[in-house]
Amino acid sequence: MAQIIVPSNIFLTLIIVAAAVAGYVEAQSPSTSEVSVADIVTPEFFNGIIGQAEASCAGKNFYSRATFLEALKSYDQFGKIGSIDDSKREIAAFFAHVTHETFHFCYIEEIDGPSKDYCDESNTQYPCNPNKGYYGRGPIQLSWNPNYGRAGENIGFDGLNSPETVANDPIIAFKTALWYWMNSVRPVIGEGFGATIRAINGALECDGGNPATVQKRVEYFTEYCNQLGVAPGDNLT
Repeated sequence: MAQIIVPSNIFLTLIIVAAAVAGYVEAQSPSTSEVSVADIVTPEFFNGIIGQAEASCAGKNFYSRATFLEALKSYDQFGKIGSIDDSKREIAAFFAHVTHETFHFCYIEEIDGPSKDYCDESNTQYPCNPNKGYYGRGPIQLSWNPNYGRAGENIGFDGLNSPETVANDPIIAFKTALWYWMNSVRPVIGEGFGATIRAINGALECDGGNPATVQKRVEYFTEYCNQLGVAPGDNLT
């Protein structure tokens, strides 16, 4: 069989063209490893949320962008999923739920929390301390003894015997929100915002449980998507 010899200068040209194309594709579709959450969650974005809370709110002097970014160091894969648009949608979803749960960072603890029973006595791995309450605390309003137990193990605090730590330390508070998000919400984020509602409070809100609160979460999400310049996607409810 005859051998076709291609001049070396043609090989060089092909290599240069291939490299240029690869560089162009990379420039057009940067990997999520290049996403900076801090560049997306700007002071303007964060302050636009907490700025809507009343001056008398306990959360005004508790939550801050700086403590969020500090907590983020322990969960550095947050906001880095799929394309940059996917990352922006995840960030918008997280802050939509946080806005709803805390009323624009107003509340640190659940209203009337101490009067409510969040002890799952059937869970023997993370038994309740009878003198403690496992009601909602922090940005995502962490609740129930198993969640406090698991979050404490992951973050490094005694969630079962000192659940109030979440309401006293803003960095730990944000870490609990990010811990819950990465373990319970991130796995379904690709199914749309509606799936994240079910992951956070589905038992009370989904399947017609509370359409008004579902709609409020969706409104926050679409608002934040608009601010970040990304389409909210499908399956919002």
